[in-house]
Amino acid sequence: MPATPLPQSVLFACDHNAVRSPMAEGITKKLYGTSVYVQSVGVLGDLDIDGFAIAACAEIGVELSRHRARSFEELEALGEALSGFDLIVTMSPAARRHALDLTRLFHLSVEYWPVMDPTGIGEDRETKLNAYRQTRDQIHDQLKGKWGPR
Repeated sequence: MPATPLPQSVLFACDHNAVRSPMAEGITKKLYGTSVYVQSVGVLGDLDIDGFAIAACAEIGVELSRHRARSFEELEALGEALSGFDLIVTMSPAARRHALDLTRLFHLSVEYWPVMDPTGIGEDRETKLNAYRQTRDQIHDQLKGKWGPR
């Protein structure tokens, strides 16, 4: 039984929309399917999806290779109003500040999930990949703890 009901729509946000928030978007889609509308953004949409994020998520059957990074502003320019989401889950302090600033006029829930940023951890491929796996698993566990398994 989930601790809280699954929202109809959720937006995940991190710094660049290249690692944590796309992982959360993909894992959420895998766990909950079409029962929730989910998107992800970054404070900046300036990086491509991270190869280690793609690899770590592929191990659990989550496809991220077609993900295109976008910022809050780019999402809105594509016609997705922030006010249309039930919940914004931020995964970095910068994303939290930005989301709170953008939503101060809306009745919109913003949660902060402090998820480890695996970029820059490790020198060799396996050490780096293990850091991304830890982030992936942290997101997966947070989702299941919040909304239960499906």
